[in-house]
Amino acid sequence: MKVTLDLDALLAAGKITPEEAERLKGFAAADTGALGANILFALGATAVAGGIAALLPTLETLAALGAVLFAGGLFVRLRALPRMQLFAQIIMTIGALALCCGIGGLYGDNPLARVGLTLGLAAAATVARSGLLAALAVVGFSTVLAFNDVPWPPNHMMVTVIVGLCALILALYLLSLRLKPADEGLAIVAMRTAIVLVNGAFFLGSIFGDDSAGISSAWFSIIWAVAMLAFGAWAVAANRRWVVNSVAVFAAIHFFTQWFAILGTQPLSILGGGVLLIVFGLALARFNNWVGDRPAKSRA
Repeated sequence: MKVTLDLDALLAAGKITPEEAERLKGFAAADTGALGANILFALGATAVAGGIAALLPTLETLAALGAVLFAGGLFVRLRALPRMQLFAQIIMTIGALALCCGIGGLYGDNPLARVGLTLGLAAAATVARSGLLAALAVVGFSTVLAFNDVPWPPNHMMVTVIVGLCALILALYLLSLRLKPADEGLAIVAMRTAIVLVNGAFFLGSIFGDDSAGISSAWFSIIWAVAMLAFGAWAVAANRRWVVNSVAVFAAIHFFTQWFAILGTQPLSILGGGVLLIVFGLALARFNNWVGDRPAKSRA
């Protein structure tokens, strides 16, 4: 567990002695030095890998370098060297990204390859404790659901994407409740990414519909509004500030999309939309202040 303390304030308040303050500063100096060394090591390893990739600019080289970097970081992680964990995390993350880019460039058109990349990103995120990789794993999951040879307009597979992402959100939420605080963060990052993506899928459905499921854009608009209302009500009752804020943002996007689609972009509609946006912002700010006075139940 990491705790941030203002040593000068504690010393001025008489909470700690000058000797204790100097002792704690010594620990901080050691950690700062280790942090700098880890960053330099990671930058050096990345530069060497980048130089090799520049000399041999192929997807196979990119994938091989990614595998080497990830394996090196995993070796350091398994050795449990306390001063080198940041270095291991950085090069594992970079290695996983390079490996996935290489394999994706070579075999990305194959649905099975996309499934493998998604599972690999999820495993790499768990080992490296990388929120970035966890988010990319969720993005990869959505591409598996929405695999389509005709990417535009996105009027196919929206129902499949929404149902799949909603199931993933529920699974990640239940998982986060059972994980230790140190491991909970990855599940929350992945869940938040899925929430953003499912709202994006609803947004596209509210414009283009879903021809493969025979659902019109109007039905998407109605279902999205009802879903956000129910989800937002739960978030308020459960004191989930991030969820409430995200619902408010997407509710505003949905509202103004329909507002201008119906009224058009004329001076009065723009003026009315601006006034409503200010009102929504004030309401959201007031809610955040109200939540700030209550004990937080979860980071999600």
